[in-house]
Amino acid sequence: MAMKSVTLELYIYQGTETSFSNTDLKYTISKNRISTQANITLEIGELIRDYLDLEFNNDYLSFTTWVKAVVTFFKEDGELYSYSNPQTFTYLATEGYGYFEDGTNPELSRNSLISASNIYLPDDTAGKTPIFAEGVGKVIIDSTTTQITDNGNTNQKIQYLTIPANSSTIRIYDTDDSTLLKTINITNICEPKFTKYKVSFVNKYGCFEDLWFFKKSTENLSVTDESFKRNTIKNSTSTYESYRSQNERYNVNGLTNLTLNTGFIVEDMNQTIEELFLSEQVWIRYENKTLPIVPKTKSMAFKTSVNDNLTSYTVDFEFAFNKINNVR
Repeated sequence: MAMKSVTLELYIYQGTETSFSNTDLKYTISKNRISTQANITLEIGELIRDYLDLEFNNDYLSFTTWVKAVVTFFKEDGELYSYSNPQTFTYLATEGYGYFEDGTNPELSRNSLISASNIYLPDDTAGKTPIFAEGVGKVIIDSTTTQITDNGNTNQKIQYLTIPANSSTIRIYDTDDSTLLKTINITNICEPKFTKYKVSFVNKYGCFEDLWFFKKSTENLSVTDESFKRNTIKNSTSTYESYRSQNERYNVNGLTNLTLNTGFIVEDMNQTIEELFLSEQVWIRYENKTLPIVPKTKSMAFKTSVNDNLTSYTVDFEFAFNKINNVR
């Protein structure tokens, strides 16, 4: 007898893979098979995303979650299938995404969690680089080796390794400690003239990545308001005071905009710029605070060494809050 329907129980939880309980059951979904189709398709990505609430205060925490999908199959008569029923699937979810050309359910990198093979840092400044702990055995930064361990907990699946100031090379190895998976070159920039800004964003792997802007920056304020015309005549004297405004202003507020420039970078960094533009969550380190911003530049012409010789990008950002505090 053919399969008629399935019921999906979706558990979403933190901790280790086996640490779930009945309280972690977030969704129960039932779906019938379309008569002309052989399979039943269930989309769970958007449901899981509701439980990935990323926050960033320059602290580089691991935001991942376990997902356990228990699928029960039913026959035409409502009876259970007896073979391998129910089936259980376990996933580790991040706030990542694949591109259209990657196809259905692509698995992203299991080692380095940045797309580019280059990192730019200011002179005498340490940095961070994210890795997927489950797929990495060791990381060598210049001549210093760090062994990577994975205890299975979601709070360390993504690990942010500190890049010591003035380092030059990061080499990431597989769990066998001998297979080189990726080499990242570090360029240290001396920029005594302009203020340097660190922009952090959630990249395609669902982790925090930093991009420094080294060159000229400009700041401007755009203001919004409303107005009304009021009566200023005094009833007692039928006169008015010339120092009292007839046009009254209210609901005044403003948005601050920043225009930042990367300085010259290699073509490989086009991937990083692209992911910055596509990110829904972006922050800037500004006056010793981590503040949310929104990329206002909506289009980008990719620059290449062949066409443009030297590559640099200018990006407009807007602070994601009003200038006058009106949080209620």
